[in-house]
Amino acid sequence: MNALSDADPIYNPPQNPYLSLLHRDAHLLVFNKPSGLLSVPGRHPALSDSLLTRVQKEYPEALIVHRLDKDTSGVVVMSLNRRGHALVAAQFEGRTTRKSYVAEVWGRVEQAEGVVNLPLAIDPDNKPRHRVDTDHGKPAQTRWQVMGYGEKRTRLRLYPLTGRTHQLRVHMKALGHVILGDAFYADGDALLAANRLLLHAEELSFRHPDGSDVTFTAPTPF
Repeated sequence: MNALSDADPIYNPPQNPYLSLLHRDAHLLVFNKPSGLLSVPGRHPALSDSLLTRVQKEYPEALIVHRLDKDTSGVVVMSLNRRGHALVAAQFEGRTTRKSYVAEVWGRVEQAEGVVNLPLAIDPDNKPRHRVDTDHGKPAQTRWQVMGYGEKRTRLRLYPLTGRTHQLRVHMKALGHVILGDAFYADGDALLAANRLLLHAEELSFRHPDGSDVTFTAPTPF
């Protein structure tokens, strides 16, 4: 989901490259969305520029299948017809797609791998932020693996088993290791350690409308 509030006066999406097309066929378009660009336009006119808006200038029939937060980069799939949209969207809704993200988090994660299983809900006092809510939250699970270490940071591969808003960002905070550059959930040195949110949707696998199994990859830019 888009992380930007319609009331947010600061929105300066990247223009170069304007669009980064990874794949095109009769049913689907796959793009590498940059950090800082909304997946779909907001209600306020200042938020009209988005990945979908740009794509529909060239492909008016394009329909978005899923979204990434404004500050998250990576693979986004759109459909070129209703049948393709229904078949792929059903896989997202049924949680049969396979997603892999790369993140840089603050501090050293000592355990090699693990699972965060904590329910999430909107934070009513700090919208659009979300929080762990064991009383009213929706179930959310994230599997993670350590990829390597840097100075005061750990590189993780994240596998969201559910698709809640801000799931990876809130789960990493709950793990005690916020994602670097996260303007919503990090502060101090962790916020200043990067000039963007270091979260990237690197790989996405699902069943193509033609019946084949496909995987699309966008190289991690950090």
